[in-house]
Amino acid sequence: MSRPIAPYVTPWTGEAKTPIDVVVTSSGVAYADPVHDALARDLDGTLWELRGGTATGRPEYADLHPERQPAAMNSLLCAGCNQPAARDERGMLWLLPLVPLLDSVTSDWEGVRTTIPPMCEACTEETARLCPRMREGHVKLRAREAELIGVRGTLHPRPGETCAPEPDALVLYDSPDMPFVVARHVVRELCRTTLVALAVTTALPRTRPVQGPRVVTG
Repeated sequence: MSRPIAPYVTPWTGEAKTPIDVVVTSSGVAYADPVHDALARDLDGTLWELRGGTATGRPEYADLHPERQPAAMNSLLCAGCNQPAARDERGMLWLLPLVPLLDSVTSDWEGVRTTIPPMCEACTEETARLCPRMREGHVKLRAREAELIGVRGTLHPRPGETCAPEPDALVLYDSPDMPFVVARHVVRELCRTTLVALAVTTALPRTRPVQGPRVVTG
């Protein structure tokens, strides 16, 4: 059987999360192993989730790899092939899944926050066909601005707080919560957008409209 094709930022079942103990102090979160802690921090001091293993098994389309995603997002490389993303006078090209919370689809996609990196033209066509979430409905956008605004990851409570960690928290770069998050994905906010194409399936769930910026994640 041939190996299934998946976007560059997609993790595989053979790439497991590295089991490392986490320590939370008043200064923030850290890995108990100082070597792992040093290796897992970026230049700004943010702690990142680590994964080991190899890209084997089955692609996990609903997730994004915590090393390949930020690498592609920070450099604005294609999420599919890790080459330069498509760009024209309307901006960079983005392919995003529609989220179940959208009650209706309009042309106002200004301020979308996403963890999915941009794409080249060829990869938008391939990903729309291969990815189960994209097949359920997707939007193709051009964005002239795509500011880095924060990360998604596991937000740990401060010492003395009794609440459980938030497994998928959005933490903005200027937030006092930044020292307490183990990041998985970089987030950009798309502005000055142009709607290129929209694919909506009849199976797309409909609920009440979302107020404020729409959030589209991988």
